[in-house]
Amino acid sequence: MSSASSSVRRIAATVLAAGAVVGAAALPAAAHDGDRHHQRPRVEISRVQADSPGRDDRSNRSLNNEWVEITNTTRDAINLRGWTLRDNDGNRYRFDNVRIAGRATIRIHTGNGRDTRTDLFQDRRDYVWGNRSDTATLRDDRGRTVDTETWGRR
Repeated sequence: MSSASSSVRRIAATVLAAGAVVGAAALPAAAHDGDRHHQRPRVEISRVQADSPGRDDRSNRSLNNEWVEITNTTRDAINLRGWTLRDNDGNRYRFDNVRIAGRATIRIHTGNGRDTRTDLFQDRRDYVWGNRSDTATLRDDRGRTVDTETWGRR
């Protein structure tokens, strides 16, 4: 009997060890699934230059040196049609049929200019972004906040 019970103990120990190995291998996958809610946004505000270098003289050059950069962090192109970029005062820029390539960045300037693949222009004659403090909010075409960038004190 002692030989049978030691065999049973060895088999039980082997089964428990195998279960522990399988459970440990499954743990990282389960932990990774929970991280989905904490991933970076697919499109994000990557940089803001709120204070145009030099004097704020409202020249088109000065206005265009005030900008927000938006980066697509995915490999696929994303159409920003209907998306908006806003400041705290309610100034809003609405994207037309703009496609941002995968892993690409576009810069949205405040002043006037001709839109390209990498530069868009709000065609404004006054500054939008507060030099000392403000918040840039990017919303998708359904009005959901995609990303925000805040600087200074509120």
